[in-house]
Amino acid sequence: MTHTSGPRRDESRAVSSVEPLPDRPLALVDTVKERVLALADYHAGLEAALRAEEGVGAASRADERRETVIDAVEETAPDRLVVIGDFMHSIGGPGGAERGEIEVLLEAVDVPVTVVRGNHDGAIDDWLQGATVTDARGVRLGGVGFAHGHTWPAPELLRAEVVCVGHEHPCVRLADDVGGRRVERVWLRGRLSLDPFREAGYDLPDAAPELIVFPAFNDLSGGTWVNEERDFLCPFFPAALGDAEAYLLDGTRLGPYRQV
Repeated sequence: MTHTSGPRRDESRAVSSVEPLPDRPLALVDTVKERVLALADYHAGLEAALRAEEGVGAASRADERRETVIDAVEETAPDRLVVIGDFMHSIGGPGGAERGEIEVLLEAVDVPVTVVRGNHDGAIDDWLQGATVTDARGVRLGGVGFAHGHTWPAPELLRAEVVCVGHEHPCVRLADDVGGRRVERVWLRGRLSLDPFREAGYDLPDAAPELIVFPAFNDLSGGTWVNEERDFLCPFFPAALGDAEAYLLDGTRLGPYRQV
């Protein structure tokens, strides 16, 4: 279910929540203090990299990506937009098309923007204007922690009610009745397992937060087939995933990701 604008909740009784938008790789996050529209792995300018590095003639989808974000902002009326890492695609300095895509998007969005630094966002704060860039270990906003997931998160994120992570680009490979196969992006949701953080020497909270792993916003960016692969990108996955369940973008519950 998607939130609509309306009266703010009584914070003394409220809890944080994450509600994916139907059929889109974005979620409306209630941090109690703010209503946040969040996405992960935008990978601006990816098509240019595919042409230059792999010879793939992919037409730019920059306009489509921008319109998807703008439509979601208008629909949900958030207080803030959060990009959970990899706003850029090039590891180094961005090319003209990539930088232009980001700048045009930020000009079109009329709410504050926070970019959680991802592994592709190395020097983004040297040129980015109109947004706040966080430390690579993430940021906590109210009751929700946001970390890209390419490195271990800041300790305070484990004490949030919910932790939102990107980087993994979770997908499942599904087979149909006639032997055909397709790959679908998925959300992963469950209780964060604290075991890997205990082994890493973290001071653990009394209760584990909920974990939400975001699908990649950019559908050309590939991903980890979580129901088949065991070589995960995130340093605390799969150990921290516990019994997380997979959900398609349309909200279909697939069950525990290992059993899909």
